[in-house]
Amino acid sequence: MRIVVFGAGAVGGVIAGRLFEHGSEVVAIARGAHFEATRDNGLRLVDPDRKVTLPIPVVDDPARVDWRDDDVVLVTTKTQDSAGALSALAAAAGPAVPVVCVQNGVENERIALRRFEHVYAICVMLPAEHLEPGVVAASSAPVTGLLDIGRYPAGLDDTAHAVASALSGATFESIPRSDVMRWKYAKLLMNLGNAVEALCAPGDDANSLARFARREGAAVLRTAGIDVASIEEDRERRGDRLTPRLARGGGSTWQSLRRGTGSLETDYLNGEIALLARTYGVASPVNAQLQSAANGAARRKLPPGSLRASDLLRDAGC
Repeated sequence: MRIVVFGAGAVGGVIAGRLFEHGSEVVAIARGAHFEATRDNGLRLVDPDRKVTLPIPVVDDPARVDWRDDDVVLVTTKTQDSAGALSALAAAAGPAVPVVCVQNGVENERIALRRFEHVYAICVMLPAEHLEPGVVAASSAPVTGLLDIGRYPAGLDDTAHAVASALSGATFESIPRSDVMRWKYAKLLMNLGNAVEALCAPGDDANSLARFARREGAAVLRTAGIDVASIEEDRERRGDRLTPRLARGGGSTWQSLRRGTGSLETDYLNGEIALLARTYGVASPVNAQLQSAANGAARRKLPPGSLRASDLLRDAGC
């Protein structure tokens, strides 16, 4: 099995690097300055114990991969980039290539299933950072991340077990789960605080805003009848397995705002709750407000921490 990592940023770059240094055959797909730096100088992987430069094969377009029958693709782009990435992937690799969505939110798998016959979901618990071209950082050691996998929408097969085995041999823990989407919805609730972390300075108001967003999100998921892994299940899965020892500025949304990318994945995190709320005729003012504020900050390319949580609480009616 060869693993093609499509989107070698924070999460994708760390996964590609770990797999490569532990003996898996890997090809990375990156773009722009990050592609050029990785192509010219290798991928610089930083963790709490060392810094290593890895000569990972890298291309800037799936059309430049010499596709093989044993390829499996890990898609690690942000969700706002998924449709374009998957369209390019389908044109280059065809609909039979297995596609594993290693992404936050719950929409990527549905987008992928429109084009590909074999789609898998991974629940991502991986503290990582990418702020500089050619460099990614893994914050936790000795376990780099928890990457449980299953078929979408449910089930397991040989490919799921093979990917889990490769990841488990490369400093990750990966449990094959036939009900992996329950776990991805639990992670979605956690990710509802990403916009708060990106938009606001830390403090009591920010903590309150994130709690309101998660409580509101849980209520909407219950209304929609969606099965979600419980807090107790999630706590047991995490335990003390992840030990962040390398400081990072913030999570994925914070990093996108910090890099001034102009877009965020908030439409598929807080926006997922807003969509479900509207579908089922209930209110989600906190998540709708965070979605709007985050998109505005991205368009204006504001730095992280530019808004006041108290203002957002007031505007959401809290």
